[in-house]
Amino acid sequence: MSYAFLTALGLSDIEEGAWNGSGPLATTSGETVDVYTPTDGSRIGTVRLATVADYESVLATAQERFKAWRSVPAPQRGEVIRLLGLALREHKAELGALISLEMGKIRSEGEGEVQEAIDICDFAVGLSRQLYGLTMHSERASHRMYEQWHPLGVIGIITAFNFPMAVWAWNAALAAVCGDTMIWKPSLKTPLCAIALQKIVDRVFGEAGHPGVMTTVVGTDAGVGTTMINDKRLPLISATGSCRMGKLVGTAVAARLGRSLLELGGNNAIIVDATADLDLVFRGTVFGAVGTAGQRCTSTRRLMVERPIARALAERMARAYETVRIGDPLESGVLMGPLIDDDAVRMFEAAVASAVEQGGEVLTGGVALRDRPGHYVRPTIVWSDKRLPISFEETFAPILYITPWDRLEDAIADQNDADQGLSSALFTNNLRHAEGFLSAAGSDCGIANINIGTSGAEIGGAFGGEKETGGGRESGSDAWRAYMRRQTCTINYGTQMPLAQGVEFL
Repeated sequence: MSYAFLTALGLSDIEEGAWNGSGPLATTSGETVDVYTPTDGSRIGTVRLATVADYESVLATAQERFKAWRSVPAPQRGEVIRLLGLALREHKAELGALISLEMGKIRSEGEGEVQEAIDICDFAVGLSRQLYGLTMHSERASHRMYEQWHPLGVIGIITAFNFPMAVWAWNAALAAVCGDTMIWKPSLKTPLCAIALQKIVDRVFGEAGHPGVMTTVVGTDAGVGTTMINDKRLPLISATGSCRMGKLVGTAVAARLGRSLLELGGNNAIIVDATADLDLVFRGTVFGAVGTAGQRCTSTRRLMVERPIARALAERMARAYETVRIGDPLESGVLMGPLIDDDAVRMFEAAVASAVEQGGEVLTGGVALRDRPGHYVRPTIVWSDKRLPISFEETFAPILYITPWDRLEDAIADQNDADQGLSSALFTNNLRHAEGFLSAAGSDCGIANINIGTSGAEIGGAFGGEKETGGGRESGSDAWRAYMRRQTCTINYGTQMPLAQGVEFL
């Protein structure tokens, strides 16, 4: 490994895949996975995969640590997360570069993802003094009612390759201040990001006297993943990934009456009316569709434009796409890096072929760049006067389908017809259109924006969506409640024993 930032993060050529919060464990199997950068396909490291036996060892540590961590006052738990945020700040550049190398997003997006992790630590610190319960008036004299929140236990966190640090942080920072411990299964496509984070976590929590709160197991879906989702000792599984994966996780967790927090796919649309500021439309859509090479769950997949301005906007965007610099995401000036692997490139090619077969017109892009190492494609715009069936299938690639509309009601209905319901946007200067889009009869997505794109959510708001997006909420607002159990308490401070509803007995 010749990248200086890998050495600065303490990464070795071969890393263990099981971490119990006090350092790596010697895994019980010789099986390894090589890690390749999508930039040029070269090997950047190797990880020894954890087995189910390793998982059991790590889980035992997390269970034991939970007994002590849950009793640490929440503001003191928040102090440890504050220190974690400071450590992430110290390594922001190196961690951001690692994300770019291992996952493929450009450097500014990689550092932006680390900033998300920092921001959620800051949010969690404040939250540690705000785990509020309600008080209620009792119908019985000399009684007081209130609710309080207690930690759940050991939380299982399963993350995808496209946000290999931020999504873990959304869950881990909040779960930690809530008093939970956790075990993390990262994507096998980005294990070095997880190990680099775990090394920072081990130092911070170890120096604070609380090792074992956050643990990591790098293992296969069939082995560690299946064990986790079926494990009754994990009261909550927070899983990020495809809709197919989410259905498997949700079914397995529900079968044992556990809780699942699912953040799955999105097929996100931007609607543009004739009053919109087209410069805003242009900037919001290009980032939403091209950012992270279209590999965000909030990426813009569909652009629906009022007919009088639709074709002109599509052609303007096609010209801009031609200027997008594609290449090594660590290089200055590059706007789009590679897709994660060759399977993603093949899915991109298959989707473009389907769009053409269904009557779509490729205005720009539509081809893989196979003249170089790595997994690169050209960002693609497909025009069609009518909706294409392929546009309602989520393809994790930079393909944007543009169609015209005549009635706003029809455009909103078309947007809502997707199986997923994550992010949505309307660009307009018409107040009635804006308010209608945000009404109960408007967008059915968990995120609805006016005059900004579908991608790039802030951590202060709860993140997640409806329908096949899973219904979960992570990050801000009151998402912390997912990591705790509610307890309703009634105190009788009188000398009588009245029953509720006026029941008389004895």
